[in-house]
Amino acid sequence: MKKNFPKFLEQLAETNATLGFYVDFEKVKKNIDKIKIKLNQLNYLVGHDDIKTGIEELFEENQKVFSVLGILIAIRKNGKKKAINSLNKIVPIETYFNTPELIFEYMNDTGLSSIFTNKNINNLVDYVFGVEVGLDTHARKNRVGDEMENTVAKIFQNNNIKFDTEIYNTDYQKLTTMGVDLKRFDFVINANGITYLIETNFYNSGGSKPNETARSYTDLAPKINQCDGFEFVWITDGQGWLKAKNKLEEAYSKIPKVYNLTTISEFINIVK
Repeated sequence: MKKNFPKFLEQLAETNATLGFYVDFEKVKKNIDKIKIKLNQLNYLVGHDDIKTGIEELFEENQKVFSVLGILIAIRKNGKKKAINSLNKIVPIETYFNTPELIFEYMNDTGLSSIFTNKNINNLVDYVFGVEVGLDTHARKNRVGDEMENTVAKIFQNNNIKFDTEIYNTDYQKLTTMGVDLKRFDFVINANGITYLIETNFYNSGGSKPNETARSYTDLAPKINQCDGFEFVWITDGQGWLKAKNKLEEAYSKIPKVYNLTTISEFINIVK
């Protein structure tokens, strides 16, 4: 079918998010379960009249409970985060959890001491559950891609099209045109004597990533298509492309098989 880029842009979906997309509660619960015992022990400090004494008492009982203090300020991996201490030195966050004195300094400087004393927090398990929900929003960009892959997989399944997933170019000895490049494809379909190597993505917002993707696939597609029996297919969608439409148009004009979730039916017809 004749390509129509303006029409392609009009068809781009506003979002591919279902309600289940926004928070992965199973992951949140698993993260909480890993540290729940320590959080419950730290509850000893909530509402304590003398935080310094409370820290000393708890440290003597079980100093390991303080290893989870990082999550209270939304830091999941303590060792990778640093801060400037009272001596104006840059130190890893986790070094604050080694002595009662440093823990007290950490609690004061982060503002947690007053939060604990004033009982702005009643239960640390519930509090960290909320923190984990907030941190999980950073994973949404990855879930956008997962949602797109799931959607495309369902379309293939509904049309009785067999496919493989996450296949590397090195799995095909005949695909020599990519040189030493290592590439994993989202889907592979074998039909009509052709191996279709398929990439999928969805962009809700603009930025550098869509531009990089378009540039990369514009370079990749000719390498694959010049190899007999192989074709590159790109299925992409999302109105994030509206802010990167120049690069998308360039790729659209140079890559023979570019589809969105509306025009994917054209590819289905080719495969069938």
